[in-house]
Amino acid sequence: MRHLILDLDAPLMSFGGDLVDAYGVVRDFPAKSMLAGLFANALGWERYDAPAHAALQDRLVMGSARVAEGQRQREFQTAKLEANDRGWTTRGRVEGRAGGADTYKSPHIRYRDMDADARVLIACRLDPAGEAPTLDALAAALDRPERPLFLGRKPFIPSRRLVLGVVEAASIPEALVAALAGIDAPHRAQVRAQWLLREVIGTAIATGGQEEELTDERHWPAGVHAGLRRVMVGRLAWPEAAA
Repeated sequence: MRHLILDLDAPLMSFGGDLVDAYGVVRDFPAKSMLAGLFANALGWERYDAPAHAALQDRLVMGSARVAEGQRQREFQTAKLEANDRGWTTRGRVEGRAGGADTYKSPHIRYRDMDADARVLIACRLDPAGEAPTLDALAAALDRPERPLFLGRKPFIPSRRLVLGVVEAASIPEALVAALAGIDAPHRAQVRAQWLLREVIGTAIATGGQEEELTDERHWPAGVHAGLRRVMVGRLAWPEAAA
């Protein structure tokens, strides 16, 4: 099967998880909804193209590997909003303020995590493969995107070309190992990775592993995360180490 390999490399990146009160946590691996959104942004789709977003997300089969772990950083954000302040929502409508005078005495505070100097490979394929957009169309869109691309948050711009290439492989982990063989990076015996639970692979490629259940698919019409995706988190052997 043909797999598209993406190389996520940036000074800062974040793979958003569930927001807990004022704490914006991040995941170690990119969400399926993030990858679908990255492709949709490159294609120039609008937020109201919910059926197209949902169809693309349903077709995506993906996995990822952390080539460079980087360092987890935390950002402290604070903003003082007054009664007459206005803001734009993601739905394109102006948002006003309400409440009494005491509502505006304290600033809005939140913490948001991010990864510095990390590098992550993504391997993905489409099922079914023949429908539009095809894998080649997605690769072309990332090379010539309709809008600027970012890795998790708008200030986090990629530092290199996202498309690493297309490889033939029987599974996502095998595609990731093939991609590891072709990149210029310090070699390690193993790298942490995540792949779909149903992928069948040999023990020479992956070791260890732990099953996890993720809610990382987006219900595009409602704008919330939903669903359940079962994945395996383990370690992939760098090709030279496997040999």
